[in-house]
Amino acid sequence: RKIMDLPGLPVSCTCVRIPTLRAHAEAITIETEKPVDLDRAYAVLNSSPGVAVADDLSANVYPMPLTATRKYDVEVGRVRKNDVFGDNGLDLFVCGDQLLRGAALNAVIIAEEVCLK
Repeated sequence: RKIMDLPGLPVSCTCVRIPTLRAHAEAITIETEKPVDLDRAYAVLNSSPGVAVADDLSANVYPMPLTATRKYDVEVGRVRKNDVFGDNGLDLFVCGDQLLRGAALNAVIIAEEVCLK
């Protein structure tokens, strides 16, 4: 906003400054076709296998590589409406142990689900 001299420019950002040893962290922005209901988004995240919601800013609980390391579940938090997409967008931050919850494990989990059907 400052560099472009556009104080009203809608911007959605997440800043994270943390050391990491073996966990990945990503800020994710999702644009949706329909308005996002935050309560429904939390309900879906809380009921999803492999996901651990870590989202209590008042208690300084949010996804961090340090707390996601050595866990199979991926931590998800900082869930909020996106300022750029308004009601049709969602921002969240995720951290996961890259050795325990990487592409190989996800492929095995998907294959197991396919075999069950």
